[in-house]
Amino acid sequence: MNTQAIIGILLIVYAGLVVMLTLKKPESIWSMKKIQLFEKVLGVKGTEIFFYVIAAIAGAVGVYLMLK
Repeated sequence: MNTQAIIGILLIVYAGLVVMLTLKKPESIWSMKKIQLFEKVLGVKGTEIFFYVIAAIAGAVGVYLMLK
């Protein structure tokens, strides 16, 4: 397994983790100042969408690196 494939797998795992945390919204993470700032600027739905987009990009890059 080459380095790109390993990075791809890590990005896919990261994307899954971001989606899971966005769906469950654990209080310890969702109360962090950075996420509260996102909620202030983007709203609650906007923050969720932002994290889903980040997860989709990370997942897509991960798949690309694995297939390359």
